[in-house]
This record gives sequence, C-alpha cells and structure tokens, in this order.
Amino acid sequence: MTRTRQKGGNVSTGTGIQEVEQTAKLSTLLRAENLTKAFRSGKSDLMVLENLQLEVEAGEMVAIVGESGSGKSTLLHILGALDKPSAGEVYFDGKQYSELSENELGSLRNHNFGFVWQLRSLLLEFTARENVAMPLRIRGVESKEAAERAEGWLERVGLKDRATHRAGELSGGEQQRAVLARALVGEPKVLMADEPTGNLDARTGEMTMQLLGSLHQEFHMTTVLVTHNMGFARRCDRVLRLENGRLEAVSFSETI
Repeated sequence: MTRTRQKGGNVSTGTGIQEVEQTAKLSTLLRAENLTKAFRSGKSDLMVLENLQLEVEAGEMVAIVGESGSGKSTLLHILGALDKPSAGEVYFDGKQYSELSENELGSLRNHNFGFVWQLRSLLLEFTARENVAMPLRIRGVESKEAAERAEGWLERVGLKDRATHRAGELSGGEQQRAVLARALVGEPKVLMADEPTGNLDARTGEMTMQLLGSLHQEFHMTTVLVTHNMGFARRCDRVLRLENGRLEAVSFSETI
C-alpha cells in the first residue's frame, strides 16, 4: 500500500508497482499493526486502542488529535516503547518490539527517541545543563562531553545564559525549551511530543511550536505530535484523529 502526504514533500514516480511498494516500505520508520490496549476497570476491560494501524515515514511530522481520554498519550507511550500493548505489534526501523528484551527496548528508546511531555518532568534541583546532559550520561558519555553537548543544545533553544540555573528557577516556557533540548541532545531519529504547549500561555506556546517546527526541518527529524491545538496540527504533514480506539486521516479541507 502506498500513500502520499497531504502537504509538503515530493512525490516520486517509479517504473512499476513493485518498485513503488518497495520504496514505500523502506521509507516507513515507525509502524503499528492491529494495536490494542485495554485497561482493567472493575470487572470489565476499558478498551482504549482497538486494532489500530499506523505508519510514519522518515522525515514526517504527524499530528494526532482527539478528545481528552481518547488514548493519545497511551498511543505515544506504546510507540515510544514506554508501555506495552495488550495485543498487536510495533516496529521501529524494522525492529519488532515484542522480540526485544527490556534492556534492548531501553537502548532503543535512549538512542532513537526523544520525548517532550506536557508535564515538563525536569529534575528541579539540577541545573538546566545537568538535566539536558542526563540522556547522554545514561548512555555512558563522559561528563565533560555530555556537558558540552548539553550547552550547545541549550544555546540552540535560546537558553545559553540559563545553563547553570536550576530548573526550578526557570519560567514555564524556559523549562519547556530545556525539555526540548534534553529530548534532542542525543540526536534521536524520532521526536515524540505530547501536548508540548498544553501548559503554556498562547504567546509562549506559539514560540515553542515555532522552535519545534524549525528544529524538525533543520535536523530532518521525524516527529509525532499529540495536540489539542488545531492550528498547530495543521502545520504538520498529516493530521490523524484518534476516535473509538482507531486512527483516521483528517483532510486539511475539513473541520477537525
């Protein structure tokens, strides 16, 4: 099965169906098949995801929208190997999650995914530089090199002068920029952002989204963005709505 993006990107023509299908498969970086997630609620199961299908191409920015409680964050956790589905499979770059050990999943997560959450989850007693350097230190990168790379990313997100300030001393917008720097310091293949502007005022949220978009383009990242902001969603290559446990494409011509 092949598809084209709704906006942006280039469409190539091949010499035959087999070549086109093979190219499409090679470009798929993240894939979910028949993904199901249920939570036990009393004597019954609460179905959050049901036989969900998803393909994300390398270099895409995909927005996932939906009502509160529809399972958007749950889906992001499963795609990022932070949680496991009740059924179905997730593949990253051809690797099947269910065939990996916990250590292998941890390594895959640390080397390939960057996460930005609505709740900023910085260690408030540590400096901005220490927070940003943490994923590198977990990898075993020497402290001096990790600090230098962290400072480089803090400069990139406009926090060069705040590197030695404790995270608790930063404003909400500054904390979110530090989270973005932490997510990208390890040069991940995929950035997963869960309502990254949800706790910010309109102006700071717009600045954060502009920064995220410019970094996505500059570093040729693949980004999966969960958002309730339809204006932000429409800036992405595709918009998918999560409803009744499944994803459906949203046309840019329709009201989300």
